[in-house]
Amino acid sequence: MTEVVVARRMSRQKAGAIADGAFKVLLGAVCIAGAAPLGRLLGTPAWLMAVSGAALLIGGGAGMGYVRSRSMRTYTRLMVAYDGGWVVAALAGLVMAWQGSGAGGEVWMGYQAVAPLAFAALLAAAAPAPARAGSD
Repeated sequence: MTEVVVARRMSRQKAGAIADGAFKVLLGAVCIAGAAPLGRLLGTPAWLMAVSGAALLIGGGAGMGYVRSRSMRTYTRLMVAYDGGWVVAALAGLVMAWQGSGAGGEVWMGYQAVAPLAFAALLAAAAPAPARAGSD
C-alpha cells in the first residue's frame, strides 16, 4: 500500500516538473515571437526579450528532458530556488517601476535570460537518480 502512495506522489511530482518545463518553453516561444511588442510593453529591448526567450526554451527543454533521470528532490530544490529568484526579480522590477525607473522590465527579463540557463546547468550537473527496483 505504501509503495502505491509513494508511486502516485512521484508520478504527480514528475507531472509537475514536466508542466514547469512546458510552461517555460511556452513562455520562451512567446518571448521570441513577440519580442518587439512585448519589449515595448515592458520597456526592454527586443534583443533582451529574444535572449530571454531562448534561455527559457533551453531551461524548459532541459527540465523536461531530465525528468526521468534526476531525483524529484533535486527538481524540487531547483524549482524552489528558480521561483524564489523570480519573485525577487519581479518585486525588484516593480519597486523600480513605482520609483519611476524604466529599468524594471530589464531587471525582470534579465533574470529570465540567466536563471533558466543556471537551472539547466545545475540539473545537468546533478547526480542521476538512483535506480529503483522494477522502474524499467
